[in-house]
Amino acid sequence: MSGDVQPDEPAGGGWVAVTLLADSTHAETLSDALLDAGALSVDIEDADAGTPDEIPQFGEPGLPVAVELWPHSRLHALFERDADLASAMAEAAEAAGLTSPPPYTTSQLDEQNWVRITQAQFEPIRVSSRLWIVPSWHALPDPAAINIILDPGMAFGTGSHPTTRLCLEWLDAQVSGGETVIDYGCGSGILALAAAKLGAARVTGTDIDPHALDAARYNAQRNDATLDLLHSRDNIDHQADIVVANILANPLTVLAPLLCGLTRAGGRIALSGILAAQTAMVREAYSPAFDLAVSGERDGWVLLTGTRA
Repeated sequence: MSGDVQPDEPAGGGWVAVTLLADSTHAETLSDALLDAGALSVDIEDADAGTPDEIPQFGEPGLPVAVELWPHSRLHALFERDADLASAMAEAAEAAGLTSPPPYTTSQLDEQNWVRITQAQFEPIRVSSRLWIVPSWHALPDPAAINIILDPGMAFGTGSHPTTRLCLEWLDAQVSGGETVIDYGCGSGILALAAAKLGAARVTGTDIDPHALDAARYNAQRNDATLDLLHSRDNIDHQADIVVANILANPLTVLAPLLCGLTRAGGRIALSGILAAQTAMVREAYSPAFDLAVSGERDGWVLLTGTRA
C-alpha cells in the first residue's frame, strides 16, 4: 500500500490505532510529529523483536547507553475515531522530513473496560507446589504456599513469559535457604523476589531502567521482602552464590566478564532470554569460567546454567 492510498477508516465508537514502519533515522522525529498532528499517544518497538535480528537496547556498566533506535522500528499511534488520518499522516511526514506519508494500517479500538480486560489476561501462575505468582486482584489459590503478589506494570516480568518461567523454576529448585543472589536485569524484581521469598539471605537486583527499579522497589514492599536494588551503572561490591540474568543473548554475551566475576568460585549461574539458535554463542562467551548446559527449554527459548570453575 502506498502512502497515497489508505485503507478505509473504521467506523464506530472508540479510537483508531495506526501502525507503520520507520527506520532509525526517522522513527523518533516521526513519533513526535504524529503527536503534534493529533495522535493521543505513540509508542515505538523493535519490528524485529522475537527474531534472530532483534537488537536489544542495553548498556554495559561504565559505558554510555546507546541512543540510536532500531534499524526497523514499528510505531503504534492512537487517534480519536473521527480524526482526519490522511491529513495527520501527511502533516507528520512533512514535519519528519519524509517526501510522502509512509504506508500504514488501521484498526478499531472500541470503548471497553480496559482495566477488567487487562486483569483477565493475568491469572495466578503455579511455578511449583510451593511457589505461586499471583496478581494483586486475585485471591490466593494456595494460601499455605509462597505467594508473590505482583501487578503487571511498566517493567518486564510478570511470570508469564517462557524465559521468566524457566528462571523461576530453576530458582525454586536451587534456593534452599541462606544463599546470596544477584538478579542482573531485574525488571519488576520477580526473580529477586522469588529468591528472597524462597529463603535467600541477601538478594541484589540491578537494572538499567529507573522505572524497573521503581517497580521492583514497590513490589518488594508489597511482598514484605528485602532487596538491595541498584542501577546498573553502580558497582556490585560482592560475589554471589547464585547469579541469574534474564535479558537477551546479545547483552548477555557483552556482560559475560562482569557476570562471571560476580559469581563466586563454586557458585551457580542461570542465563535466559536466549533463543535456541543462540546457545553456542552464549556458551562460548562464558567459557572457561563456566561449562554452560541447557537445563530447560520452552517455546524456543532456552535456560543455560552452570557452576563456576
